[in-house]
Amino acid sequence: MKTLQFREAIAEAMSEEMRRDESVYLMGEEVAEYNGAYKASKGMLDEFGPKRVLDTPIAELGFAGIGVGSTMTGNRPIIEFMTFNFALVGIDQIINNAAKIRQMSGGQFACPIVFRGPTASAGQLAATHSQAFESWYANCPGLKVVVPSNPKDAKGLLKSAIRDDDPVIFMESEQMYGDKGEVPEGEYTIPLGVADIRREGSDVTLVSFGKIIKEADKAAEKLEEEGISVEIIDLRTVKPLDYESVLKSVKKTNRLIILEEAWPFGNVSTEITFHVQKHAFDYLDAPIERINTADTPAPYSPVLLEEWLPNSEDVVNAVKKVLYK
Repeated sequence: MKTLQFREAIAEAMSEEMRRDESVYLMGEEVAEYNGAYKASKGMLDEFGPKRVLDTPIAELGFAGIGVGSTMTGNRPIIEFMTFNFALVGIDQIINNAAKIRQMSGGQFACPIVFRGPTASAGQLAATHSQAFESWYANCPGLKVVVPSNPKDAKGLLKSAIRDDDPVIFMESEQMYGDKGEVPEGEYTIPLGVADIRREGSDVTLVSFGKIIKEADKAAEKLEEEGISVEIIDLRTVKPLDYESVLKSVKKTNRLIILEEAWPFGNVSTEITFHVQKHAFDYLDAPIERINTADTPAPYSPVLLEEWLPNSEDVVNAVKKVLYK
């Protein structure tokens, strides 16, 4: 094993795939000369040159569309958005073209493209730069949605996403790029649609993904000191979602909490709640609890932001609630 930062794992995954397959290229704002807005493409321009690592204008609709069109001529682009908040400018290309090409062409065209960049909040970035879009894109048939939480998963999942013949939304976090973690030496991939049992437990199942899962880890450590055993499932892929792993865990612990950094209406936790109550209702010994952000735009004030975001104390309280303690 070696230790890499999250950003280094991303760069390593892209570089390995570009060496393996000449049809893979990277395009986005500041990815080349500046080595990436978050240095997630550091050194790639020097190795691959300006024809495969392309800086773009601030024009997400334009370069997203170029990327989609290039898949129809045999390329496998990686399109980086400086933040998925900016992807709203290019969402027509993602939803109405990338996600639908295969069906609308009667299978004549695939669309092997990865749209990647940071999602959700990242400190005092205020309302228009702090939004989580996982459930938005997961709502659209034809798209796969991946949200890694650590460097090892980031590398393995990104390599799988680049090799996938369907469009993949690959969502990171500005607050994770400096995170360090062990990454295997040599070639490896992690299949899309397979969750990770991050921590085994017996009293309650806690499902989460992305950077907010760190709050689950903190809560589980604290609860263990009180004799409460929490099983943590890291979804890793939001769509396709690993329902089987969630159901298997719930049938063991008989309780479920879902922690998600997103507004509470119509999100990933809503979908999981519906699926579990439909397929494992008789195993539940308590109502399912969901922990989300407040149902407001993200505030700028650090005091209000702390109240807006879920935290480990919210998780501890939810666990005790479903355990009737």
